[in-house]
Amino acid sequence: MSEEQVTLKMVQEAQRRLKGVAQMTGLSYTNSVSELAGCDVWLKLENLQRTGSFKLRGAYNKVASLTPEEREKGVIAASAGNHAQGVALAASVYGCQSTICMPKHAPLAKVTATRGYGANVVLYGDFFDEAAAKAVELTKEHGYTFVHPFNDPLVIAGQGTIALEIIEQLADVDAIVAPIGGGGLISGLAVAAKNVNPKIKIIGVQAANMPSMKQSIEQGKILTVNGKASLADGITVKTPGDLTYEICKKYVDDIVTVDETEIAGAILLLLERVKTVSEGAGAVPVAALMNGKISGIRNKKVVALVSGGNIDVNNMTRVINSGLLRSWRKVFFETVIPDQPGELVKLLTLIADSNANVLSITHERSQHGISMGYTAVSFELETANEKHVEHLMENLKDHQYHVTLK
Repeated sequence: MSEEQVTLKMVQEAQRRLKGVAQMTGLSYTNSVSELAGCDVWLKLENLQRTGSFKLRGAYNKVASLTPEEREKGVIAASAGNHAQGVALAASVYGCQSTICMPKHAPLAKVTATRGYGANVVLYGDFFDEAAAKAVELTKEHGYTFVHPFNDPLVIAGQGTIALEIIEQLADVDAIVAPIGGGGLISGLAVAAKNVNPKIKIIGVQAANMPSMKQSIEQGKILTVNGKASLADGITVKTPGDLTYEICKKYVDDIVTVDETEIAGAILLLLERVKTVSEGAGAVPVAALMNGKISGIRNKKVVALVSGGNIDVNNMTRVINSGLLRSWRKVFFETVIPDQPGELVKLLTLIADSNANVLSITHERSQHGISMGYTAVSFELETANEKHVEHLMENLKDHQYHVTLK
């Protein structure tokens, strides 16, 4: 396969098909990310797209290109969630049945939304690749048309329409930063952007837990990476596509990785400072920018693609708590006090005088190592920052409390 299987003309045709279906999502300048990245950063908000992600573009372009006979037999897809919703919505528009194979641990919000569009959902395997194998099996059994999430020219062309919008919205853009899982999104972006303006840099970002495209490009061949689960569940793809691999090798200027802490931090920053909800995969471009992972962009005009916002509520809660702990805005500590009336009040007064807010207290007399007449007390506190915590700890030690941060 070669990059010629996807052309600028195909992307332009996809843009015409998507008119009135996919929204032209906003391009929003962000001071918060710009200051951290040392360049001017705009966010392409595909998390506000119909179905909550960019995946509708490629899925709809593929389904719209099928013959009536193919639609009559039904379509099938494998997805961690976002492609599933795109295929299900596209199929419902054309009145054809859709079957979606998703990993067993796909976020509940994505599973529920996919069923809400009328799809038959089959939960199978721990990662995308196992779900994809199940979809291929069912395709052979029932004669469905398989709508690949990334390794399909029409799907790639649909995703490439985002680049045409970016260039229309910011004509002098210097670089586009996008997530990479299987490579369909960045392949479409790269084909479209490089054929309009070859000077635009295309930077891919992968989760460090599953860097399959990065390692494949570095080794000069397609590799299967047995990585780990990630907050960026939408891009945990073990094996890149052969078509997307060739396009990335040709057009993508660099691929970097971000770890789980960096992803969580980016989700929290987008929520708190930018006022937008992003799933893990959608936040990896911002994670790369705010942690200095991308070189050669200082003072440049950079677009970071927030590719989706379909984050599970339980994951969001964990991300927020993790971010608060990492930024020292929440702390847990333990100390031992005399088991006498008034002792807890003394300790609470010191905490209050330090302007920390008590969220919870645990009082335990029966721990190992606690002498008779004493009790262990554990606190969960709301604090301002690391300096605030340091000041509080010093104040408690000055008053003869032995404090252990947990």
